[in-house]
Amino acid sequence: MCGIVGYIGNRNAVPILIEGIKRLEYRGYDSAGIAGISNNNLFCHKSVSKVVFLEEKVSKLDLDTNIGIVHTRWATHGEPSIDNAHPHVDCKGDIAIVHNGIIENYDLLKTHLESDGHVFASETDTEVLAHLIEKFFDIDGDFELAVRNALKHVVGAYGIAVINSKEPDKLIAAKNGSPIVVAIGKDEYFVASDVAPIIEHTKDVVYLDDNEMATITKDGYTTKTIDNVPTSKKVEEVMWDIDMIERDGYDHFMLKEIHEQPVSILNAMRGRFDHGNECLVKLGGLEGHEDVLAKFNRIVIIACGTSWHAGLIGEYMIEAFLRTPVEVEYASEFRYRNPVVDSETLVIAISQSGETADTLAGVKLAKEMHATVLGVCNVVGSSIARESDFGIYLHAGPEIGVASTKAFTSQITALYLLTLYIANLRNVTTLFNCNLVEALKAIPDQVASILKKENEIEALAELYKSSENFLYLGRGYNYPVALEGALKLKEISYIHAEGMPAAEMKHGPIALITKDMPVVFIAIQDAAYQKALGNIREVAARGGKVIAIGTEGDDSLKEKADHVFYIPKTIDMLTPLLSVIPLQLLAYKIAVMRECDVDMPRNLAKSVTVE
Repeated sequence: MCGIVGYIGNRNAVPILIEGIKRLEYRGYDSAGIAGISNNNLFCHKSVSKVVFLEEKVSKLDLDTNIGIVHTRWATHGEPSIDNAHPHVDCKGDIAIVHNGIIENYDLLKTHLESDGHVFASETDTEVLAHLIEKFFDIDGDFELAVRNALKHVVGAYGIAVINSKEPDKLIAAKNGSPIVVAIGKDEYFVASDVAPIIEHTKDVVYLDDNEMATITKDGYTTKTIDNVPTSKKVEEVMWDIDMIERDGYDHFMLKEIHEQPVSILNAMRGRFDHGNECLVKLGGLEGHEDVLAKFNRIVIIACGTSWHAGLIGEYMIEAFLRTPVEVEYASEFRYRNPVVDSETLVIAISQSGETADTLAGVKLAKEMHATVLGVCNVVGSSIARESDFGIYLHAGPEIGVASTKAFTSQITALYLLTLYIANLRNVTTLFNCNLVEALKAIPDQVASILKKENEIEALAELYKSSENFLYLGRGYNYPVALEGALKLKEISYIHAEGMPAAEMKHGPIALITKDMPVVFIAIQDAAYQKALGNIREVAARGGKVIAIGTEGDDSLKEKADHVFYIPKTIDMLTPLLSVIPLQLLAYKIAVMRECDVDMPRNLAKSVTVE
């Protein structure tokens, strides 16, 4: 969601902060602001819209400071405006704070503070924190204690960074439900909501846990709980390189990440097959938990958005292989009801960022109900990864584009491997397992072959870029792909699109079919192929335009569809890894032709860390 970067050290913080927050623009935002301390005086400057406008503003001011914080805001309380942009300051103009999350009791706190004489300049919940810290600092004269006491009164989620001109050599950060990482350089320290802004400076980081606070000077840092109990933190190494968060010649991060999928899928598999028996899968993150994984009798998968679609594919595969019942739940619904979960349940939480607020809350609820939690995440050290009992990392590399692409195919790959791994634990090992492994190893090259036909998708996009509605239909393993294809188009081109099981078209949506309604069919030669052909005929009979994703060699499909894009043949359950690629490209090409901001679509953020 919003982005935070903080710095304290011997260099001028301003250019470091500006360049750092640029690396978080992908998270989605509507305004930006920076604060620092110069000659013991606090300065704060803000702008609406892009970071470049903030950069232009501060470049004219010749600011020089060794400490500072910067923020990109995604509006929750109050419209995008200069007043509502972060950082927010206290009445005296000494304390500045940036904040990700939502303060749920801010109305009550604001009323009390106003009765004490505090004057507010914004509509935000965050400004309450600045005044609350001011109140306690006036009482005790101790910056660290004031922050701690203020946070004890807060209900809600926060990731914060705070500075105070009365203690200009100190930067304080704290976390509860919204990620904060402290990065350790040479005689300098960084705070951020994501590792992207800091990896050009250092790869040594410490991840704060919930209800934990870091007090940082240029000479070192300490961490304590909000209740003032010292904590010991492990310094971890970020494995990403700066080149991985650059566009590398591509017009957009999304296009780069689509083209990275042959490698990202391979990386999800790399080192995870037994050298002695290639039919067997080994997952280091699950070692020592074999007994638990062999015995559970029910699985619940929780996720949001694209990760939920990956979970649906996992459900189909796990049930087919293991004959174990699986439910896939939206994490936002799972957490707000009383789900049937117990010690015999395995909960699989899927999240690219590992910070999705609803999924993280679902993990905590599942653990409270004595379930075992397995996390499937891309970001090492993320909150869900740390909260889970054990898990699987995707190793997809950083995904910058808001619309997830390579993380989706990596999640599916991880779920295939998990299914094979558990099948072996339960002695459900057959020749088909080996055939599946061989087919899975062929997928990266097959994806690469699809990407070489990008020009065919571009021609389709040109034909349908002006359409206002799309329908995506699939069956079996490719029904979730239909959902995902529709989501991608909605996210980045702002065209209304719906995905559904092909058979459900007859139960209402067929009424929408006209010559102006493109219908995308995933009509590969799988177990449901003949049924898909019947659905295509129904659309064609009503004048609908049919775009079919077919299997190479199926020449007869050309007679039934207006357009056919062919993908290589593979085992039925692996087809989502191939069929989704042309749908990602179609959404991307249409969005570019409609002049949409592909990497930062309106109203969306990469990681949804608030409800």
